[in-house]
Amino acid sequence: MAKFCSKLRLAAAWSCGGCQLWAILLLQIFVLSFVVGPYLATTDGFNGLWGGANNLPGVGAVGLSPVVDVDALRLRGVNLPAPNELSKLLLACNSLPPRNLDLFPSLRDDRILIVLYVHFRPEYLKLAVSALSVVNGINETLLIVSHDGFYEEMNAVVESIRFCQVKQIFAPWSPHLYTDQFPGTSPGDCKDKDDAETLGCRGNPDQYGNHRSVRIVSLKHHWWWMMNTVWDGLEETRGFNGHAMFIEEDHYLLPNAYRNIQILAELKQKKCPYCIAANAAPVDVRSRGERFNQLVAEKIGNVGYTFNRTVWKRIHTQAERFCKFDDYNWDITMWTMIYPTFGDALYTLRGPRTSAVHFGKCGLHQGYSKSKSSQCRDSAMHLGSIEEADKVPNIDLEWSVRKYPIRGYASGFQGWGGWADKRDQNLCLSFSSMYSTSP
Repeated sequence: MAKFCSKLRLAAAWSCGGCQLWAILLLQIFVLSFVVGPYLATTDGFNGLWGGANNLPGVGAVGLSPVVDVDALRLRGVNLPAPNELSKLLLACNSLPPRNLDLFPSLRDDRILIVLYVHFRPEYLKLAVSALSVVNGINETLLIVSHDGFYEEMNAVVESIRFCQVKQIFAPWSPHLYTDQFPGTSPGDCKDKDDAETLGCRGNPDQYGNHRSVRIVSLKHHWWWMMNTVWDGLEETRGFNGHAMFIEEDHYLLPNAYRNIQILAELKQKKCPYCIAANAAPVDVRSRGERFNQLVAEKIGNVGYTFNRTVWKRIHTQAERFCKFDDYNWDITMWTMIYPTFGDALYTLRGPRTSAVHFGKCGLHQGYSKSKSSQCRDSAMHLGSIEEADKVPNIDLEWSVRKYPIRGYASGFQGWGGWADKRDQNLCLSFSSMYSTSP
């Protein structure tokens, strides 16, 4: 089954290189001849081709949970865009079981899932995966890698992983997959500060007069799709009520990160009733920690934040606030619109020494250049030199908790914009409902 998604690379080259009719036809011929054909030859019980969600290659034929059924959802009023050919393949891949089951046939009951969400910074991802490979306890859990669309270089890095169970999921409605239709850029879309009424173009400007940018909106779309999929859409996690730790491709976990997070997840229930999460690193990504003999309760940070299904359910109830807030940053949206709804319980618990490092200096907003990738790492951070204290758990169960005040955005803050197009807001809301069993 892994070969099915490996062969997706060539198919992706045809689909992502442009949406000309001839390219799509060649893609279909390729998939039928070299991807689906060999798979059908070794699979019993396949009763059709693209006839429905359960008939997608590698889904119904092996008894896995169905992929998102767009037509069925439309009958319920959930209007996801019609998937293109590449998106159909990605939906099928999302239903395949984890890889490396032969090496790691079981998972520990007390596992904390690790979710790595990635975009297109392959040199960063190589470093992140290298760090994960020596994390103590990584072999006990499931690593889920969420891709923003499909990039062959990123996929190749993940396919090389042999140190744990790993499941890849691909955002099938990533704007990067649609070159001439929404969620990508559609003909007739307004650009920059175009006046829609004067030019007759399509779009809703944000509070600063700017129209949507595909590169920018993809970040928030991916994060929200991933959260809904990880908690509610996967066979491997749908019944999982424990904690999940979330990291990005420019986060370098230290060897003790997993064990420390296990300890913190347990301690926050006993020592920090106002904590809804645990973090592997300080909210200030430049900090390496205070190194005193206390735990810290502070504002939730972006590096190695960890929470359970109970917290996710509370986040999910605020889907409309998340999806309609005019800010393209998922994290600022969470800090401004979602976490405050938790009342006083909006802190995270962490140790006095960081267990993870944010090493990227070239963010997704600025763009990424492979030729300059070495310039985008934190030159002050020697990734190869790890102190002995960071190789083993270093959380003392008897430590008290020091609580830092949370400084939020000023009253009346309306966001940084970039997220006012009604199509983006409605797609975001559709992600919130795509796994619901309610009519």
